Amino acid sequence: MTAGRRAQVTASGIATALLAGTWRRPQMVRRVAVALRYRRAPRWVGTLVGEVLEAYWHPPADRPRELALFVRRTEGWARGQAADVPPRVVRWEPVPTAVVRPRLPTVELSDLSALARLLGLDQGELAWFTDARNLERTVPEPLRHYRWRAVDRPAGVRLLAAPKPRLKEIQRRLLRHVLDAVPVHGAAHGCVPDRSVRTAAAPHAGAAVVLRMDLEHFFGSVPAPRVHGLLLGQAGLPEPVAHAVTGLVTTVLPAAVWRRVPLPDDVGARERHRRLGARLAVPHLPQGAPTSPALANLVCFRLDRRLAALADAFGATYTRYVDDLTFSGGPRVGRGRLAALVGEVAREEGFRVNAAKTRAISSARRQDVLGIVVNDHPALPRRERDALRALLHNCATHGWATQLRGRDPATFRDHVLGRVAWAASVDPASGARLRALADRIDWS
Repeated sequence: MTAGRRAQVTASGIATALLAGTWRRPQMVRRVAVALRYRRAPRWVGTLVGEVLEAYWHPPADRPRELALFVRRTEGWARGQAADVPPRVVRWEPVPTAVVRPRLPTVELSDLSALARLLGLDQGELAWFTDARNLERTVPEPLRHYRWRAVDRPAGVRLLAAPKPRLKEIQRRLLRHVLDAVPVHGAAHGCVPDRSVRTAAAPHAGAAVVLRMDLEHFFGSVPAPRVHGLLLGQAGLPEPVAHAVTGLVTTVLPAAVWRRVPLPDDVGARERHRRLGARLAVPHLPQGAPTSPALANLVCFRLDRRLAALADAFGATYTRYVDDLTFSGGPRVGRGRLAALVGEVAREEGFRVNAAKTRAISSARRQDVLGIVVNDHPALPRRERDALRALLHNCATHGWATQLRGRDPATFRDHVLGRVAWAASVDPASGARLRALADRIDWS
């Protein structure tokens, strides 16, 4: 065992011993001495316990890892290291952590047993899915929890991580019972109940200038420690539960997958490629997990609050749909100062703006926000609307079977009606006319 690992195990054992009984000095000193296999507690143990009691008036039963970190910073610990603390500690039986009243409404998860019951797992399965041994980076594909796929993009490659069925069901339960109860900022519209692309685009209709910006490698920019801090703070979960949930919703890019991704030729693209590899080599939110959008929205709460305040200072409106930032307002919005300040705020919050995708669009041009034209009111682009109208007319006039063009006949009706429903959600007046055309189609 290395010196660093020995210190970690010893501090964790001391923290467990401190939390295993009454929060009184004599009993705490005795438990630490027993854990370290001393017949009689040396002076440094008393010093350490005194420092712990001075910092924690009440036992931090929901934060044993935090307590272990504090133990390693005490003067008593330093004296104990000088006196060669025994590397082995007695393993105490785990005790349920104290129930902490959540700061925001979430399901009560007092300990790991409650989490395992919620997810329908036993303790061994919970440890396996949280990747407690950090195997995801090196194990072969059959043992991984995710299926990785590289998608070529104009600005580089995008790596999608689809959780395998069992983990996906676990994540859906966490989303349903834990994360959906935590409110997000009003500016966040992506993957938020009762909000949509239309609600993100509509506030910008009729503006003199629309400023569009994009956050680079959005999900990969949310590392596991930020998720852990969110679950401790906003969700109010006990520390061991927050640690386990963090393991269930984050992952790391396997080295073998990254080696198969080709290196781009362009110098700028290579730098973005390098940054992407560095971000994904540490635990992060995977793009493809059902929990990632909700967690990203919660992590971005402070970013959204700061950008909304910045927009107010410029007399502008701000919305965010996943990694797409949109500002609209008067001529000041397009003069460059706002975009520069947004980039600074994003950097301070751990993100990076993709400068190549920053666009300031005046009302003299087509103002496109998330695929919706907002010059006057939210509407589909003319080309898309005309193509859909022509498709509906041809289906009604010549029969829908003549318009398949290689599509599956079994799903063609759903495809067409889905496009009509999308058009109606964006622009109800235009959508009503398109629905009237769709009603003329004989689907038999």
